Amino acid sequence: MGTVFSFDVRGGDPDAVRAALDEAVAELHRVDEVYSTYRENSQISRLARGELTVEECDPEVADVLELAAEAERVSDGWFSRRYAGRLDPTGIVKGWAAERAADTLMAAGAAGVSVNGGGDVQMAGMPGPGRPWRVGIADPLRPGGLAAVISAAGVDRLAVATSGTAERGAHIVDPRTGRSAVTDLVAVTVVGPSLTWVDCWATAAFAMGSRAGLTWLESLPEVEALLITAGDEVRCTDGLAARLG
Repeated sequence: MGTVFSFDVRGGDPDAVRAALDEAVAELHRVDEVYSTYRENSQISRLARGELTVEECDPEVADVLELAAEAERVSDGWFSRRYAGRLDPTGIVKGWAAERAADTLMAAGAAGVSVNGGGDVQMAGMPGPGRPWRVGIADPLRPGGLAAVISAAGVDRLAVATSGTAERGAHIVDPRTGRSAVTDLVAVTVVGPSLTWVDCWATAAFAMGSRAGLTWLESLPEVEALLITAGDEVRCTDGLAARLG
């Protein structure tokens, strides 16, 4: 998946949690072997070249492709399963894998889990009695500064994903042109229960631009967002204030 994952796990039986953490890490490595487009022999690379059918891949591959297809439908094509005309579902895989890792640890009895995959975070449970998880959102125009702090107070699960140009430059593609998305945005942060989806929605909204992106994000259930333009204008969905803390 081309990124670093980190875990913050609280509570639970130490032996059970340690075993679950080992399982989650091993699964992330396996996911990378199956879905990486940088590995010539990965199942996704072979599927894209027509050397495998979906039926010949691991059963979950069909499920991931359907999730990516659903993201494409909900975003009216602004999220895409393809890159440069080639099958590439990696835009959904990182969030999906991080969310499953958090589920594995919670199922093992952890009281709270935070899984960070390249700056996108899936949280579940609580880090301590009466203490919610909190995630700082980096300010893309002020290195070292924070644009906001997101709190998971009052919910059992919360995910935060950011798409933008600050860390990786102009890497987000406009599916309609096949070229780098040219918008007035520098960053979009989306908040919701599932990292699988908010990661997709952040990418799609960035490609749409601030006006269309904000309108579309407002229409999605259980989703809030913060958008920052190149002109240093901050735009938020109506319900984001309830998640600040």
